[in-house]
Amino acid sequence: MSKIKFAVIGCGHIGKRHASMVQLNGECELVAICDTASLDSLELENITAVFYSSAKEMLEKEGAFLDVVCICTPNGSHFRLADLCLDFNTHVLIEKPMALTQKSCQDLIDKSVSVNKNVFCVMQNRYSPPAKWLKEIVHTGVLGDIYNVQVNCYWNRDDRYYFKDGEKHPWKGTNDLDGGTLFTQFSHFVDLMYWIFGDIENIQAKFNNFSHKHSIEFEDSGLVSFNFVNGGMGCLNYSTAVLDTNLESSITVIAEKGTVKVGGQYMNEVEICNVKDYSFIELPASNPANDYGHYKGSANNHPYVFENVVDVIKGRKPITTNALEGLKVVELIERIYACKK
Repeated sequence: MSKIKFAVIGCGHIGKRHASMVQLNGECELVAICDTASLDSLELENITAVFYSSAKEMLEKEGAFLDVVCICTPNGSHFRLADLCLDFNTHVLIEKPMALTQKSCQDLIDKSVSVNKNVFCVMQNRYSPPAKWLKEIVHTGVLGDIYNVQVNCYWNRDDRYYFKDGEKHPWKGTNDLDGGTLFTQFSHFVDLMYWIFGDIENIQAKFNNFSHKHSIEFEDSGLVSFNFVNGGMGCLNYSTAVLDTNLESSITVIAEKGTVKVGGQYMNEVEICNVKDYSFIELPASNPANDYGHYKGSANNHPYVFENVVDVIKGRKPITTNALEGLKVVELIERIYACKK
């Protein structure tokens, strides 16, 4: 089979990473890139593809030759652009979140079924060795019954993130295009929590905007408590009001047969493993965090995402992060945010 032909919509930090991942994969070809900013302002010296300033124009000219389009634009535009790509019968790979509402996610799923195309959702933290290990020991019963799960996400997102050259960023921090701290900063960890422990119920939450009243239209911090449908209780504590640099992203589990903590700044290391009749075996090293200069994001596991996209399209493996799971993360965040009302 010939190379899988890709296009990327959105040439910010994450769009450039998608373009690089395509170019580094020997089974992929980068055909086109698209952004509303001018080509001269985008610093794309290591990315070679036809450039378009309109997604519709790109799809009209290149759509018949494309297999996959990566959506790397502001959150609030994910649905519109993915919907447009499906009109041109391409698969879509959508950066988190899949969309900002459950209805938008469901509409994309319905359309993807009607045109027989896949919606891939980027949930790259699932490929982290500590995350895979934690899921395994939970699901195989090594920990026994789960009693208490605490998820802590404490990051820094200050004016260096929300302003550039003294001007407010056009979409970061807005309700319409950003959507909220859980969507933009911490949806990966909501996904890991669901992936490992399952659905939640009896949600209670508190929110506050402590240090970002001048820069964002929603909370910078939240305390969320709930019960797991599968048993046990949990909490999600998060903030982007940490001074200077990211502090931690961690999951602590108190269970029938022991206690474990996956921690570090990006849930990238096993800090505690005290489990009855279990010997911990050293895991492969985690990939470093995505480095965007003055701030960092989650682990750089995007190569695994693109490998799976290629494997699925070539019929070698099943999809690892499908649209139903992307929808579930959005549903969970919507249910948590419903506690604001």
